[in-house]
Amino acid sequence: MSKLPEGFLWGGAVAAHQFEGGWQQGGKGVSIADVMTAGSNTEPREITDGVLPGKNYPNHEAIDFYDHYKDDVKLFHELGLKCFRTSIAWTRIFPNGDEDEPNEAGLKFYDDLFDELHKYNIEPVITLSHFEMPYHLVKEYGGWRNRKLIDFFTKFATTVFKRYKDKVKYWMTFNEINNQTSMFNKWSVFTNSGLLAKPGEDLERAMFQASHYEVVASALAVQIGHKINPDFKIGAMFSNGPAYPLSPDPRNMMKSERTMQAAQWYADVQCKGKYPNWLKQYFARKHFDLDITLEDLDVLKAGTVDYIGFSYYASHAVQAVKDEADDYMTRAKDSEVQNPTLKASDWGWLIDPIGLRYALNWYSDRYDKPLFIVENGLGAFDKLEDGKIHDDYRISYLREHIKQMELAVNVDGVDLMGYTPWGFIDLVSAGTGQMDKRYGMIYVDKNDAGKGTMKRMKKDSFNWYQKVIASNGADLD
Repeated sequence: MSKLPEGFLWGGAVAAHQFEGGWQQGGKGVSIADVMTAGSNTEPREITDGVLPGKNYPNHEAIDFYDHYKDDVKLFHELGLKCFRTSIAWTRIFPNGDEDEPNEAGLKFYDDLFDELHKYNIEPVITLSHFEMPYHLVKEYGGWRNRKLIDFFTKFATTVFKRYKDKVKYWMTFNEINNQTSMFNKWSVFTNSGLLAKPGEDLERAMFQASHYEVVASALAVQIGHKINPDFKIGAMFSNGPAYPLSPDPRNMMKSERTMQAAQWYADVQCKGKYPNWLKQYFARKHFDLDITLEDLDVLKAGTVDYIGFSYYASHAVQAVKDEADDYMTRAKDSEVQNPTLKASDWGWLIDPIGLRYALNWYSDRYDKPLFIVENGLGAFDKLEDGKIHDDYRISYLREHIKQMELAVNVDGVDLMGYTPWGFIDLVSAGTGQMDKRYGMIYVDKNDAGKGTMKRMKKDSFNWYQKVIASNGADLD
């Protein structure tokens, strides 16, 4: 297989709330992740009204990167990372989200972290909001259903852009901003926008209103960042799980198209600077009467992103249902059907490497922006045997996806910046709150019950990925 372009950003990805821990250290405030209990692959996480005694909140300690970061970064260097994607915990900088002045201890932590990364020539790739907004903004303002959050977010963005203007080049605004379209899963709208349904509220309308305020905030942040440092590369970040029609029935084809539109309209707004016509029609048909001002529309045009970051884990299949509405829009529980051609992971996620090539081409054709695969990986049960973890299944998953990634670059001509597998060091799963759902190449001795030594150990995949990076993708054996 051909190598990738020189300067390709091989790395790994995590999120502050899933691995930092230290939830009350250095003046940090309570985030929405701090009020989510542990769950499992069968039991959903509970969103509690504040932090309650007797509940298990796995993000509070996570893997305690906060106190281990120097040793961990040294291990990242040994792995050979060229870049490291993480997020800045908003509540470390503004503990409640609406303070006048930032928290210096929080700013200092990231100063020290970025200095440590640069010591080993590892480029930080930073997400501003990765499912960890201040919980106070949910309780006091109703989350992103309130326009005031635009100002709070842009103040946070301005603060960190200025502080780290010479330490961070690559930024993303909102992580997987499109996840909230899966409104049947209340976790998705809560983690994205701090929304919990109010009695009698049209949650779909609230989701679209919150999403609008977020894309405006993102566009403003892009403009602010470019003024602070014109060399900043500021991207959007989407989840992409391609929707295939189960059969060539035209109704299934139309449903797959609308499913993709429903999930990816954020890319239209953040890359093209305008809402797609079909969505404007949908708003009108539903009589949503959203708060979208002419000034907002000008902001969206002026604040388009520099690149597209996206996650890819699995593809999906859809099939039209009887008497389906012509204006089918939001994803629902019955929208997905089993794809009989693919195998699934331990958590039921379909394993489809070719879907990654499809996603890369899908974005490339539509938006003509550089792309960055900032999440991809396999959640699995790892078994510790004689102090070692033989995770050939993870190596196989990553190898086949990297092959398709290289085909997209070398055959299809996709402009790809980098590849950062998700959770390359074991961390708390966002969806289930588990530790035993492991993605990492670095094992962390901690289980779902919160027990363990926190010792870090290399899995077989560590040595394999180290070789992949050293060969710039040429050696995948």
